[in-house]
Amino acid sequence: MTRFGLGLVCAALLSTAGCYRISGPERAKLQVIAEPETARVFVDEHFVGSGAILTREPKELTVGHHRVTIQAPGYFPHDVEVDLPAGTTTVRIALRPIPQ
Repeated sequence: MTRFGLGLVCAALLSTAGCYRISGPERAKLQVIAEPETARVFVDEHFVGSGAILTREPKELTVGHHRVTIQAPGYFPHDVEVDLPAGTTTVRIALRPIPQ
């Protein structure tokens, strides 16, 4: 290949470099709006944050099926199974107080 031909190939590759996007697996975000805000949130049995934090900063997770548990002292815990798509999914929950 001549220098001119090699130059054309390099120019062609450089001009298309911005056309391709290298990406990993799709990601989902889980936003939890909980009452009380101090409720602790677990995803697949791993602590991911409080309701107050996850309201402002949704947790990034893999797309797919997850088990979400929300609990707080003095309240009945709540479990929910979710299939998270790419993008942000919001779960709103008001935990029920345990009768005294």
